[in-house]
Amino acid sequence: MYGSIVLNTPEKDRSMRTWSFAKGHGTLNDFVLIKDRSGMLNPSDADVRFLCDRRAGIGADGFLRAVKAGNMPEWDGPENLWFMDYRNADGSMAEMCGNGIRVFAQWLLEEDLATGDQLQIATRAGLREVTVRRDGRLSASMGVPTWSAESTPVRLGAIEWQGHPADVGNDHCVVQVGEDELPRLDLTQPLELDTVRFPKGANVEFVVQLGPSHVKMRVLERGVGETMSCGTGVVAACLDLRQRAGRDSSDETYTVDVPGGTLKVGFDSAGEAILTGPAVIVARGKVTLPDA
Repeated sequence: MYGSIVLNTPEKDRSMRTWSFAKGHGTLNDFVLIKDRSGMLNPSDADVRFLCDRRAGIGADGFLRAVKAGNMPEWDGPENLWFMDYRNADGSMAEMCGNGIRVFAQWLLEEDLATGDQLQIATRAGLREVTVRRDGRLSASMGVPTWSAESTPVRLGAIEWQGHPADVGNDHCVVQVGEDELPRLDLTQPLELDTVRFPKGANVEFVVQLGPSHVKMRVLERGVGETMSCGTGVVAACLDLRQRAGRDSSDETYTVDVPGGTLKVGFDSAGEAILTGPAVIVARGKVTLPDA
């Protein structure tokens, strides 16, 4: 059974905007979801910050809005698809989210907004396909990610490393750290990146290699801070391992341990990444937003 939550702001701050929502997560990377078929709700950055606030709002790492693709000006593909409008917790727009798209697909299925074992979803990073597996996990196509052999500095507090940029529909920088170093990293400190290389910032993965195809990591997400998991970051970490090892096999599966669980990544013969993991909807309810 799902929980049902009704959140209200104090009487003096109430508006007439009451939205139905769902709450879900993929390896504890959590999201608030709303349906806005015609694209009429037009949530502001402040609305997203309120919804994602863990004390004043519902609480989440990100916000997912389901809009029919024909109502999204930036989309020029098939109009009848659902478009995943993804925002970071600070209200900023993002191109793609690997955990989010699995949660988005699971929610569409549970709401009878989609049917079948394969769903096509429109995103700012392009068309993505999600497949429901027999064991209940979901696999999401993540496009063909790219990696740069040219390293770039990453500074956290007083420590500086060299990381490798990766593009998984959004920008990443992968940093290799020691196994003893990873749990001691203070990811609340200011993060500094090369602003020429990353003018809009980037997600940064701190990665420890445990085996030939097994890593564990922590991640700082742009516009959010440290999260328990990051699907595109997991792909970036596996791509970095694959490239540094000079591998090109499409048969190998990579395992990534994140604080919120474990995800799997594979690459097909064309280099497209496939991300596999759980997606859970945990609550539904209504929330009244404060006046803009």
